Amino acid sequence: MEKLINDFSFGLFIWQTIIFVGLVLLLKKFAWKPILDAVNEREEGIKNALLSADNARKEMQNLQSDNQRILQEARMERDALLKDAREMKEKMVADAKTEAQAQGLIMIEQAKAAIESEKNAAMAELRAQVSNLSIEIAEKLLKDELSNKEAQVKLVEKMLGDAKLN
Repeated sequence: MEKLINDFSFGLFIWQTIIFVGLVLLLKKFAWKPILDAVNEREEGIKNALLSADNARKEMQNLQSDNQRILQEARMERDALLKDAREMKEKMVADAKTEAQAQGLIMIEQAKAAIESEKNAAMAELRAQVSNLSIEIAEKLLKDELSNKEAQVKLVEKMLGDAKLN
């Protein structure tokens, strides 16, 4: 250290100080301002990027909440549509059952009426056949009985006796 103190030159010190001050002034004028401006711009850019990121995050949260709300509304609307569709289906099935029952009752009534008319027609036809057979049998019996005179007289007397009683 003594050697450094012994080798000290006052003139060299002043020249170095002048050069240092000049260098600082030159740097201040030409380098520091652009460097500080660049650092400030970079700082502003980082601040703006952070603000943009924060705004984007907030916007994403808003979009997510909107998406959740829209999704919830869509689910509710879907559920309402499904409920309406189920109700409509049940109503249509009930209406179809009611109509089928009504048609069935109408068909049963028509069948009963058809059976009754067929029955009446069959009964009328049976009566006609029975009456025709009765008349044929009566004719044959009368022919046999009325073939002799004595049987004719008995039959007339019997009919007269029956007529008085009625």
